[in-house]
Amino acid sequence: MNKTRGQRITLNTAGVLVALVFAFPTYWLLTSAFKPSTAMLTPDYDLIPLSVTFDNFVSAWAKPGFLTHLTNSLIVTVGAVLLSLVAGVLAAFPLARLRFRGRKGFLLLVLIAQMAPMEALFIPMFLLMQDAGLLNKLPSLLLVYFAITLPFTVWTLRGFVQGIPYELEEAAMVDGCGRFGAFRRVVLPLLGPGIVATSVFAFITAWNEFLYALVFMRDKDKQTLPVWLSTFRTVFGTDWGGIMAASVMYSLPALIFFLIVQRKLVSGATAGALKG
Repeated sequence: MNKTRGQRITLNTAGVLVALVFAFPTYWLLTSAFKPSTAMLTPDYDLIPLSVTFDNFVSAWAKPGFLTHLTNSLIVTVGAVLLSLVAGVLAAFPLARLRFRGRKGFLLLVLIAQMAPMEALFIPMFLLMQDAGLLNKLPSLLLVYFAITLPFTVWTLRGFVQGIPYELEEAAMVDGCGRFGAFRRVVLPLLGPGIVATSVFAFITAWNEFLYALVFMRDKDKQTLPVWLSTFRTVFGTDWGGIMAASVMYSLPALIFFLIVQRKLVSGATAGALKG
């Protein structure tokens, strides 16, 4: 009994320490955003801010291009996520339920595409968009993010579809539903948690992408927020206070999106099981 309690205390302590290690960079970011820029360059760095200022947020908000870059990021990210989910659901269902020639080979291609680093696809994507005349246009960035997030979406949703008992579809088809009707009334509601999980990954992947947005979008008014963040570093130095505050502002949309879908992720499992 004492041994079990000692193991529990040890594991809990280790868990708290690991959580603190991972949470410390976020704490550093938040506290630095509210410090004067001069306070961050002193040798004695205060973990608890002794003076708080909102000047960093004011300067970051007033920096040219924030709202434009925010709008561009939202357009390409939300568009890529929606396209990825629609195509992923339509591809995952037959891959999980149907048996056809070339199925295993297609799954292998999806896995290879997911494992390939984004940098390996950079030159082919650039040449493809150049030939299509889509460089320096937001649709090109949307299509790139769609291509990057689609393999993971297909692979993950396929696993969620396989986890749904096929007997539920058979029961729906016995009651008069066709294949599509059973998919819409039974599978799709139960697939809600999987759709939420994959949408979170797709959103974060597209939201944080920097290289494609920097090279494909030559006009500054068509670039995204990660590129805008890099403008705080110039040949004259780095505005550390501004970049910390801008990073907090940059993280808020992704954080809000995650908080919204996290609630639906928990409720979707039971709500989907009661629908249809």
